[in-house]
Amino acid sequence: MRSGRGSSRCSRTGRRSGGGRWRDHREVIDAITFESQTGTQWVYLPERCGNWRGVCNRLRMWAVDGTWERVFTALVAQADAEEDAAEPSR
Repeated sequence: MRSGRGSSRCSRTGRRSGGGRWRDHREVIDAITFESQTGTQWVYLPERCGNWRGVCNRLRMWAVDGTWERVFTALVAQADAEEDAAEPSR
């Protein structure tokens, strides 16, 4: 587990232990989507996407801690429920 200046842990105040401010999750997801759709290298992310290291690190952190798996599982369950609700009764 990392600590200190490079820590990726977030406190209740929304601040990392290094003192930096977390970028909004939606903005990070937009940046990850942009990189995925365009195939650009992380270092060439547009400035509007934020710091490429922060985006790349958040993607990695979410993969390691199971966040993406939980998101996709919830999305599949939601789609299945919507499909079941849209199916006519027999």
